[in-house]
Amino acid sequence: MLKQDVALHFRDALEIGQEIRQGRLSARQVATYFLDRIERAAELNAFSVITAERALAQADAADRLLAAGIVLGPFHGVPVAVKDSVQWEGTEATLGSQSRGGKLSTETAVVLRSLMAHGLVVLGKTRMTEFAFGLSGQNPSQGTARNPWDAVVARAPGGSSSGSGVAVAAGLVPMAMGGDTGGSVRAPATLNGLVGYKPSTGVISCAGSLPLSATLDVLGPIARSVADARQVTALLAGPDIADPSTLALPAGCVAALRAPVAPIQGSIAVLDETDWPATLDRDTQTSWHSTLERLQEAGVSLQTWAPPPDCSFARLAEDNSIVLAYEAYQYYGELAADPRHDLWSVVRERILAGGRIDRAAYEAALQRRTTDMQAFAQAMHGFAALLMPACDQVAQPLDPEDVRHAGLGRLLRPGNFLGAAAISLPTGLDGHGLPTGIQLMTPRGRDAGLLDCAHGVEHALGRLSRHPDLTAWGL
Repeated sequence: MLKQDVALHFRDALEIGQEIRQGRLSARQVATYFLDRIERAAELNAFSVITAERALAQADAADRLLAAGIVLGPFHGVPVAVKDSVQWEGTEATLGSQSRGGKLSTETAVVLRSLMAHGLVVLGKTRMTEFAFGLSGQNPSQGTARNPWDAVVARAPGGSSSGSGVAVAAGLVPMAMGGDTGGSVRAPATLNGLVGYKPSTGVISCAGSLPLSATLDVLGPIARSVADARQVTALLAGPDIADPSTLALPAGCVAALRAPVAPIQGSIAVLDETDWPATLDRDTQTSWHSTLERLQEAGVSLQTWAPPPDCSFARLAEDNSIVLAYEAYQYYGELAADPRHDLWSVVRERILAGGRIDRAAYEAALQRRTTDMQAFAQAMHGFAALLMPACDQVAQPLDPEDVRHAGLGRLLRPGNFLGAAAISLPTGLDGHGLPTGIQLMTPRGRDAGLLDCAHGVEHALGRLSRHPDLTAWGL
């Protein structure tokens, strides 16, 4: 067992990979260290399945390969976790719902096979909002992952990839994969002080991952740094015949992800406050203006930007909800309509609401989506990325009706509807010690440019130096 004062649990995944490759740590030491933290932090409820036996076997294999001079990549031997919706043959995949309890996967998702093929050690699967339908991260059915930034009040961990955000924030794993259909990677990253990257639609194959909306579903990493998020995505990206969206993406998009980081090209567009789809509370508004000042002081060029007249971000968010709800009902409507199945009433109603959307409204939203994607790409020509708030408030106490974080969705869902590349970045802590954040966005396929910009913004703002106090959970 490694000494706790090494603070390995708060180091970047790439740094841990370097330690392993250079022989200062073994993959088994690292896996054992993190598995011990997971076991001691059970009250955080970050994991739905802990695959300790498989993880240690993978770590031992990574060490044997390294001893033979074989390195599978920059994350060789580095632990990772995946959202519960990512299937792994022989493990339970409940989608956060008791109604799926005991269902074992008979296949392994493409993204998980790719992680293991590049030498990462999978420690387990993480908690999520039931059926991935909610951004606060609440899950009364199986227990809500605990936001580690407040040991007294149970606050929203962000969803639906709640466990992935909590696991990284609490130092239970260096990096985790989530899914983002309406903000579900960026929400937990923002509320936990992390980096959350939603790649363009089609960058990472979703084949073998359980769906919420085939049109909108995207897989992406939650990490401590932009570099970690970029590197793991570069490994996972590429065409997959089992996921048609990956075949529609220009090959140059994936190739560019693997190029060296470049300086920010041009000005960053800043969404005009009159076009925000949600109103920020006073503290978050103050944080937003402070962030803009810090960027300008660092020499980053900012230019106020308004969307095209027919491309209101509020409407984009609403259209995203139409497509999401309609498609979710096609998958889970029959289950939700059966009172014998145990579902949280809030999620049951969200699924059933999709059944009240007629097909004409759904198809009209899809038609607008095509037009909106083209209009956004044209309007962003010459800009490095679009900058806008990632949250309207910090993590709030959990509420039974799950309505306190509605503004979060209005800010995050436009990126999903546009099929855009989007990334959330921490900007600091508010007066109560809770994380705040921003997001950057580019048109679909411009992921490398987005990540170049995010790297520059991360450098200008500085990395979040504080971590949650974990003593209440025995860590």
